[in-house]
Amino acid sequence: MDGSGALVIVGIAAFLLPPVASWLRAPAVVVEILFGVLVGPVFGLVQGTELLDQIGTLGLLMLMFLAGFEIDFPALRRGGAGPIGQALVVFAGTFALSFLATVWLELPVFYAPLLATTSAALVLPSLRSAGITTESLGQAILVSAVIADLVTLLLVAEITIWARDGWGIELINGPLLLVAVVVVLRVMKLVLWWHPLRVSRLFRKDDPDEMGIRGALALLLIFVGLSTVLDVEPILAAFLAGGVFALLFHPPEGLRHQLSGISWGFLIPIFFINVGLRFEVAALLNPEALTRAGVIIGVAFLVKFLPALLFVFWGFSLRAAAATGFLLSARLSLVIAVATVGLELGLLDQTDRAIAVMIAAVTSLACPVLFRQVITHGSARRPGD
Repeated sequence: MDGSGALVIVGIAAFLLPPVASWLRAPAVVVEILFGVLVGPVFGLVQGTELLDQIGTLGLLMLMFLAGFEIDFPALRRGGAGPIGQALVVFAGTFALSFLATVWLELPVFYAPLLATTSAALVLPSLRSAGITTESLGQAILVSAVIADLVTLLLVAEITIWARDGWGIELINGPLLLVAVVVVLRVMKLVLWWHPLRVSRLFRKDDPDEMGIRGALALLLIFVGLSTVLDVEPILAAFLAGGVFALLFHPPEGLRHQLSGISWGFLIPIFFINVGLRFEVAALLNPEALTRAGVIIGVAFLVKFLPALLFVFWGFSLRAAAATGFLLSARLSLVIAVATVGLELGLLDQTDRAIAVMIAAVTSLACPVLFRQVITHGSARRPGD
């Protein structure tokens, strides 16, 4: 089918698939990827096009922007340094196990950050549904998910530079991006200090120019532009842009809904459908590849579950620590984004990205359910809380 016909089918699918996902009780992202697989590689009805790739790239950037946008900075401040330190220890354990697994299974080294990913987008709704977002365990899990997302993206950015340029001065480009972010943050804080009334227009509900959305997208493009100049992976810049916007402006819920609406309503679904269109079904049809996928999915669970048991030493029950391990094992968008970057760099092949999609599908379906089965009323608190 030509490009215009493909866009029509994908556009209709983006509209119809969420109710189907709700009926199947599956994440919409998983259903969108499966739809792309069916109409693309399986039945050959739709071919990937350059236009779909471009829209999908914009959807990926908005996905990472919203991931940073969801960071709850007031919650991080309330928790203090303790949860952050615990999150860093857990992530260090996860990454060490991920690296050892890549060596043991003779996988490409890029699997280490891929296996270390978590999905903050799944963690937050699961905590809310369990009613433990503000409790000590909920805060610890949320901080762990955010730290895992941020550090993973930093590692991917550095690996990207290394893959393109080797060992050289270019490796400081990642830290330079962080310095640039801090400078932008300082400048914007001064602007907020001196011109609070003008900045407040960004969040007027009756603003016909939608300056809030314009400001968010402008910041996204500025950061992506900086990453392009520094030759750093743009998904890191998009994530940082979302975090900076949330930190500076504490945007109202209405603006969050508007940004989520345009992103999850159009751009992000096309990215995931396009992932399905590019899915290499043939690469997973042989028994050896399926066995490899099963082993990697098992490893993806263990590298998250085992370090989470450290929460027992920080005053939580074994049940709470196990629930933490289950929830942090859930992966969705970031593991696919990281695999996409690895494929573009030539560090992963089509089979590897197909396995990443399977990791996202299996863990996003199973892990939140296991978390809800294990967590119980009162188990989210330390003794004495």
